Amino acid sequence: GGLRPQTREPRAILDLLGVSKGVFALTKADLAENEEWLDLVAADVAETLEGTVLAGVPIVPVSARTGRGLDELVAALQAMLAQTEPRRDLGRPRLPVDRVFTISGFGTVVTGTLADGCFEVGQEVEVLPRGLWARVRGLQVHKQKVERATPGSRVAMNLTGVGKDDLQRGDVVTVPGWLRPTVLVDVRLRYLPDAQYPLRHNAQLKFFSGAAEAPARVRLLGRDELQAGESGWAQLELEEPLALVKGDRFIVRIPSPPATVGGGVVVDPHPGRKHRRLHPAVLARLETLAQGTPAEVLLQALERQGPMPVGDLIAASNLGEAAPQALAQLLQEGQAVVLASGDQGSGIRNQELVAARSWWSALTGRVARELAEYHQRFPLRAGMGREALRSGLKLDARVFNAAMVRAVSEGLLVEEGAIVRLPSHTVRLAPDQQRRVDELLARFCSQPYATPSFKECVAAVGEEVLGV
Repeated sequence: GGLRPQTREPRAILDLLGVSKGVFALTKADLAENEEWLDLVAADVAETLEGTVLAGVPIVPVSARTGRGLDELVAALQAMLAQTEPRRDLGRPRLPVDRVFTISGFGTVVTGTLADGCFEVGQEVEVLPRGLWARVRGLQVHKQKVERATPGSRVAMNLTGVGKDDLQRGDVVTVPGWLRPTVLVDVRLRYLPDAQYPLRHNAQLKFFSGAAEAPARVRLLGRDELQAGESGWAQLELEEPLALVKGDRFIVRIPSPPATVGGGVVVDPHPGRKHRRLHPAVLARLETLAQGTPAEVLLQALERQGPMPVGDLIAASNLGEAAPQALAQLLQEGQAVVLASGDQGSGIRNQELVAARSWWSALTGRVARELAEYHQRFPLRAGMGREALRSGLKLDARVFNAAMVRAVSEGLLVEEGAIVRLPSHTVRLAPDQQRRVDELLARFCSQPYATPSFKECVAAVGEEVLGV
């Protein structure tokens, strides 16, 4: 029978949220009168998706009853995922909470889809907008225990320090110190073409972003009303504080009769005050913010290309005289770091390498895991060979050398000649090994003129222990 209204609204929402990849499952294919009718419905779906971000996605007829198309659907999903780039790790993880519950023996558990960074077991976290602090006791991804959850994963997080009644859907779990809740947000608002009435200044709406929702009043900044299909600058006054960042997408609905009427992108989550309406300077500032500040342009280049010499980064940015100040801002805010140095001052040289904080956080996490695994496998070795670590990380020699200098200066690892180790690692004999060593030493003491041969020593304690 073609697309139903309850299918058309999610399609509009996906379009507003910018979901550009997917597969359309044409369900109940067994009810189609014939293949020609199924082809007509598929053509209707394709026509409806034209002009949206989902235009051209695969359309797969399926039937749960007969099993038709299920293998094709799985194959189409796998092909789509294979072409999808991994979610970016910005070093500032956010888990919008969509469920809160308790498990006997474990306590409080929250679930959500992880964005912008990674979480690890044992990590200290903050729950916003409540300002509660907790610790990650355990992580699961698709019901599998993990030590580290990565961006884009569906995550179940076991928290200690907070109870089930302390949390609710819409909260955000993140790392402490960087994210502030807000009740006033500057946005670019897109009003849907099939909205029945114009959107007027001061209209009451329901705002949705992540897993959070809040009543909101819309202040139209460039005109008195938006007609169906139009876009404009607006300031949303939220009745409840929400944890939002620039670039977050949102949906707005009218409360009665409930319907999705638009959505858009957060341009400034902390404007500081209500803007003057119909004011050219305000609108010009919002246009500039939407394009990205100089600091954001530099940071995006670093996140896209990895560590770069300062001179190359500035030249590639096309920011001119604004680039050095923008780089100084990134370094001061900790969003970028200078490799080969613990110094974040502005007097850096053009040939020095600079990297995004997200890249640095991801690298140091990998280094810590590589060394920890090595120490566990070879507890009697002083550490891992420097070149073996570089090979495992697959880093260019210049980037690796500079990163090692910074890692040592931050106390993340210890470098001893060609060997690197974690600061916590010391060579320790297991109790059984220590007992064998003590017995061998006793033999040397009791028979100083007939000491054991090398072969007997190896047999007594093992070649690895003998080499320590």
